Amino acid sequence: MCGLVGYIKKQNGEIEPEILEQMASKIQYRGPDDEGIFINKRIGLYHKRLSIIDLVTGHQPMTFDNLTIVFNGEIYNYIELRNELIREGVTFTTTSDTEVILKMYKKYGLNAIDKLNGMFAFLLYDKPQNRLIAARDHFGIKPLYFYEDKENFLFASEIKALLAHPSVKREANYQAMHDYLTFQFVLGENTLFKNIIKVLPGHYLVINLDTMRYKSIQYWEPNFKIDHYHTEAYFIDELRRLIEDAVKIQLRSDVPLGTYLSGGMDSSLVSIIAAQNITNHLKTFTGAFNEGLEFNETRYAREVASLCKAEPFEVYPTEQEFIDLLPKLIYHLDEPVAGPGLFPQYIVSRLASEHVKVVLGGQGGDEIFGGYARYVIAYLEQAIKGAIYESNEEGEHIVSLQSILPNLPYLYKYVPMMRQFMESGAFYDMDRRYFNLIDRSDSCLGLYNDDFKATHNKEEVFSRFQTIFNHSDTLSYFNKMTHFDMFGSLPGLLQVEDRVSMAVSLESRVPLLDRRIVDLVSSMPPSMKFKGAEMKYIFKRTVSDILPKTILERKDKMGFPVPLHIWAKNEASHFFRDVLLSKTCKERGIFDCAKVEKLIDSEREFGRSLWGVLSLELWFKQFID
Repeated sequence: MCGLVGYIKKQNGEIEPEILEQMASKIQYRGPDDEGIFINKRIGLYHKRLSIIDLVTGHQPMTFDNLTIVFNGEIYNYIELRNELIREGVTFTTTSDTEVILKMYKKYGLNAIDKLNGMFAFLLYDKPQNRLIAARDHFGIKPLYFYEDKENFLFASEIKALLAHPSVKREANYQAMHDYLTFQFVLGENTLFKNIIKVLPGHYLVINLDTMRYKSIQYWEPNFKIDHYHTEAYFIDELRRLIEDAVKIQLRSDVPLGTYLSGGMDSSLVSIIAAQNITNHLKTFTGAFNEGLEFNETRYAREVASLCKAEPFEVYPTEQEFIDLLPKLIYHLDEPVAGPGLFPQYIVSRLASEHVKVVLGGQGGDEIFGGYARYVIAYLEQAIKGAIYESNEEGEHIVSLQSILPNLPYLYKYVPMMRQFMESGAFYDMDRRYFNLIDRSDSCLGLYNDDFKATHNKEEVFSRFQTIFNHSDTLSYFNKMTHFDMFGSLPGLLQVEDRVSMAVSLESRVPLLDRRIVDLVSSMPPSMKFKGAEMKYIFKRTVSDILPKTILERKDKMGFPVPLHIWAKNEASHFFRDVLLSKTCKERGIFDCAKVEKLIDSEREFGRSLWGVLSLELWFKQFID
């Protein structure tokens, strides 16, 4: 895992190395082991390296045959690709995956990108064709940001590195703020910074250095064309093979590694398979809170660690640590996304970094296999609608009222969500109904002042949501929901995953986000993946002989909840007030401070409204003020 910076001057003149160095210095923690710079007149690249594979000869920027690359991430199938090239007469001078990318590009051109299986973001300067390629992995596991003005193209692994360039202004993107208000993440390529965008997952940019124009090309997306030929038994066998192989190849490392272990199905599975494929005792890392059993999954994590014969490490984040660390974490995050799980994830990553340099986790399993309770809520309403109207929007029988009944106990903690949804979203079209399920604006908008509320156009946000939700190949409700979560909300979770690990110079890997797994699962009939509205139906059947019964049959899914509502009544109350009722916050004029103050005293259990305004105000203080 590393950090990279790219700088292109559109006009005549050479790159100033001190500006490149200044930009790269902002992300020193991403690559404390080594660094390098490449300048060719109007092109500048800088690399900060965290050494994981080929510790000796993997230095970057790496140049071969007038091709130069800076690369962040890991190519997990690099050994297979390397052997394929060797059989065709290609020679190598290093054992690094970085050289494999260069040699693959030399042989296959831009088509090489889709052959890579891994997490990656890279800038590749092709001098013979006078172009620069900026590529990002299939799911956006590794970050890459882009800025353009009349004089420059700029790239960086984190936004703060772009802000270090003298041409980049710190301006809030108020349109994107309406996405954040609605979802607690920003849709598509936009960020909360004006004129700074993301290179989208599964895309690469090609910049023509003669014309100084660029185009964005999508090289991959899941194929939701349904395979009706193969049986459930076939899909289970193939999925099992791919999951085991994905974990196995992601154990490739020249430094010590371990796993995150929450006690949920995904991290437990990754830990068990990892333990079976390493010679030493696996190190596992678990976090929990002492504020009650509803914030503590260690009993499940300990059972799995014992089964793995692992060396377990546990940590219990505190209220004071939250107060002390949150401003720093918002800085590392670049822009607020997702929920307060950011904080305990950082604490666990910090613990892991004291013992290993690489850690594997279960991120992505809920989005791929359908692990969120809101899918059950959505299909409960879908089944009621179908029964009343005697209709089936999906064209095939996926979930009936009778089949969903055994899975309704999973919803006992989600009654507030169900109540709100049934009041506002029942019986509309699929896109409107799912939007209403995940829309947080009704509970948050009242915290903003009248001027800001007057600019909030929910239909504009809904229109942006529709472009992701209504994928042309996703005919079933289940596929539409999981597709949106993979390319709408998952990027925010991956941003948290990347930043909290990189903040402590730790590489975090996510084996379930192997594009082969997603290609297989997206082709499965939805009725097979979500039979009877059972969350993760096909996943459970695939790993039923690996996971303990207590893990498989859990109905108390947690997702690393944070006792924010409890802390708001303790010492953290002073912290919340200092941030949200400060003179600066009041003068900014975004929030209705009287309502925010009332919220501090009355935030509901597991509520996200207080977290949303707190994160946004800290972001303004860190980056805009």
